[in-house]
Amino acid sequence: MEKHLLLYMLLLIPAFGSSDFLIAHFRNIKKRNADNDLAVNGIEIRSMKIDSKVTSRFAHNVITSQAINRGNVHKEVVFDVELPKTAFITNFSMTIDGVTYPGSIKEKEVAKKQYEKAVSQGQTAGLVKASGRKTEKFTVSVNIAAASKVTFELTYEELLKRQFGKYEMFIKVKPKQLVKDFEIEVNIFEPQGISELEAEGTFITNDLQNTIRKAFSGKKGSISFKPTLDQQRTCANCSQSLLDGDFTVKYDVKRTTPDNLQIVNGYFVHFFAPTNLPKLSKNVVFVIDISGSMAGREIEQTREALLKILDDLKDDDFFNFILFGSEVRTWKETLIKATPENLDEARKFVRGIDVEGMTNLHGGLMRGIDTLNAAHERNLVPKRSASIIIMLTDGQPNVGVSDTQEIQKLVKKAIEGKYPLYNLGFGYAVDYNFLEKMALENKGLARRIYPDSDSALQLQGFYDEVSNPMLMDVELNYPENEISDLTKNNFKHFYDGSEIVVAGRFVDHNQNSLTVDVKGEGLNDALSFTTQQDAEQTAKAFQEQEYIFGDYIERLWAYLTIEQLLEKRISATGEEKENLTAKVLDLSLKYKFVTPLTSMVVTKPEDYDNQAGIADKPTEGIGIFTRVLTQVFTMFSQKSLKSLRFILAKVVSKLEKFSLDAPPPSYLYASYPTWHTSVDGDPHFIIPVPQKEDAICFNINENPGAVLNLINDPVTGITVNGELIGDKRANNDSKIQNTYFGKLGITNKHLNLRLMVTPEKITIQNGDEKTGFTWLDSVSLQQEGLTLIINRKKNLVFSMGSGASFVIVLHQVWKKHPLHQDFLGLYTLDSGKLSKQTHGLLGQFFHPIDFTILEIHPGSDPKKPDATMIIKNHELTVTRGWQKDYRKDPKNGIDIPCWFVHNNGAGLIDGVHTDYVVSSLF
Repeated sequence: MEKHLLLYMLLLIPAFGSSDFLIAHFRNIKKRNADNDLAVNGIEIRSMKIDSKVTSRFAHNVITSQAINRGNVHKEVVFDVELPKTAFITNFSMTIDGVTYPGSIKEKEVAKKQYEKAVSQGQTAGLVKASGRKTEKFTVSVNIAAASKVTFELTYEELLKRQFGKYEMFIKVKPKQLVKDFEIEVNIFEPQGISELEAEGTFITNDLQNTIRKAFSGKKGSISFKPTLDQQRTCANCSQSLLDGDFTVKYDVKRTTPDNLQIVNGYFVHFFAPTNLPKLSKNVVFVIDISGSMAGREIEQTREALLKILDDLKDDDFFNFILFGSEVRTWKETLIKATPENLDEARKFVRGIDVEGMTNLHGGLMRGIDTLNAAHERNLVPKRSASIIIMLTDGQPNVGVSDTQEIQKLVKKAIEGKYPLYNLGFGYAVDYNFLEKMALENKGLARRIYPDSDSALQLQGFYDEVSNPMLMDVELNYPENEISDLTKNNFKHFYDGSEIVVAGRFVDHNQNSLTVDVKGEGLNDALSFTTQQDAEQTAKAFQEQEYIFGDYIERLWAYLTIEQLLEKRISATGEEKENLTAKVLDLSLKYKFVTPLTSMVVTKPEDYDNQAGIADKPTEGIGIFTRVLTQVFTMFSQKSLKSLRFILAKVVSKLEKFSLDAPPPSYLYASYPTWHTSVDGDPHFIIPVPQKEDAICFNINENPGAVLNLINDPVTGITVNGELIGDKRANNDSKIQNTYFGKLGITNKHLNLRLMVTPEKITIQNGDEKTGFTWLDSVSLQQEGLTLIINRKKNLVFSMGSGASFVIVLHQVWKKHPLHQDFLGLYTLDSGKLSKQTHGLLGQFFHPIDFTILEIHPGSDPKKPDATMIIKNHELTVTRGWQKDYRKDPKNGIDIPCWFVHNNGAGLIDGVHTDYVVSSLF
């Protein structure tokens, strides 16, 4: 198959706006003159340009945009851009009326201390946050005077990695309004020569197609996209922009030799990607989590992906499946060959995979390693074949060895560096840091599989990356006395369509030649060859100087070194970690990269209440539900409560390792929000809006004794109702009396199952049979259709059928308190498992919602500004404030920033709040 080199970068065309911007489709926009066309709420984007220069896989990107305040008063202008997670920001500046406000890169702790006061007052927000699977969002806003103009310039760099033989530049185009001068320009220079170049866009019409200019010849290629104002319009008389979608640039390079070596100014880079080699057979052990939390869509998508992977196995491949829930199951005693007969049998096995039990991750992984070790020891697999382990899990170990550090130690000892371990974390409940450490220690990598409709494709896509090994034990050897600070130069496997990159610097800065010995094990024999290069040869290849940006090989070396040191740092401890931290920090500051150890301080003019900001580099980190008390277990087939299984004693000590802790939220999240759709307190509702990385809150004020319908799903049969209680006596000083949930009733009508929870007891009713517990019990219960765990005097986790999981938090007050009573809070963990027909005060928000905030202005409380919210075609007055999330601390709670909707959620909830009052709990 012909290989392509494809540049992969991801960014969002910056979107400008003002605090009182109104979404276009809320107005009937009529044709207006050209000047008015360009201004949205007084803000005109004069120009917007993305200038990308790619030299030998290293991309230097500059995004420049200019906006003008056409209004009569000062307005807020927002610069919003998405970057690849693998990119490092290197520079940012704002120029306002000729005065430049630069960003400066500092050690993270120094930057935070410098702005500690602003941070503590909530004035300084993080400017960079995770925004998608592969992107981070950089956002800066500034208030400028009437008739003033501001120019934003953001620079970032990235080493483009080869995948499936391609590099791809993917640009998200969404300026949100017409732009007078809009341009994307990409210039590529490859010493090996460019053989193919193309560009396309999801929003490109026939008229726009002609605006894409592409050209390539020899080593140079260029793409230009510059639509006129009329070409940007959605229609001839419209002022809305057609530019909304993906713009993709792809290119291929010529490969006449297995590698390419370049030397410039005392540094070198070595690219190694041989073609036309016979593929190695592979031995794959799939270790699959089938614990109860995989129920529903997760296990269905896993089966779907495994069936497609079986279709891709070659005749000379060997494979096996290891399944782990509470117990560990092996499909075959050893690895077997991928014959048509064996593949048919495997398909039947995969179709029958179902969930059961808890998460014996250690047992499953060790069984997989033992199976692979035994196959090699007994010569059941070819000597010249590539062995890999792929593990998929969606939770945390809680059966057998559950200490993650102990598991890491045992796994590393068992593998002994013989083959790579690839860990796939499904969703956000996994301890991603643990999976990543364990994979990196065993020459593999970790990848998060995002819970979505394409999860099966994500799983299959990862397998495709490692499905065609061509070489094993690849070593690129350089003269030790000539080279210092060499990046990683030995690799367990080389996969078809990928590329190995090694960089280093010469001990003698004036040295201008290098000899490299390359070795590897192929299908039939060992690969060995020598490459030589000198600086003069490189200089001849780079005669077109306009494509070179500074000392690009030196910066490439610094980028790659930082990236690999950060990987080593993940699993390092003690002095080794301190040394790695010092090296990364030194390089980051020297080359001005925003990395996890540095921050960019962005200064702004002091007038109009502008505040400084700090841009950090987000990390993948721990998933949302890492600290969730426990997972959903399996549903056993017993039909009577008399045969329930109670797991006591040791469960308590294991559960104590888990909690519902979540790190304190901030106004702009550095990763996914750590809170869930919930109702708690008096009672206040918190509705997360992930795409905004924000939340909406509202209260319901009803009389004690009222029963509210919180969740109603006619498909799964699950209903959740809550009965309100009041204080022991009325507060005469308050117009609105406090109320709380004193009872929660949960029903699954399909299973004839009821669960009633009060601050005193938990009652399960299955048909005519009842079983009761108190909050003094510590219980793990598994029954047909129900999983329930009581964490003594704290909370309980439960699920019914294959539906969502919930956490009920117990709030206890001093028994002799003259006013307050004990009450309950409800938190939803995975509402995606409920149907699209789900409704109720909480349930209606399990479906995606969106909103726009405008006209932010001081409110009655100077710490809580008011604004106008556009949501569900309503304009609501909302207040910026906080509500409490009590999962971590039932006594004090954690402040969750949100937009508060007044008047019992009027305009936000469907109908009015009294529509949700029902006659009884069940």
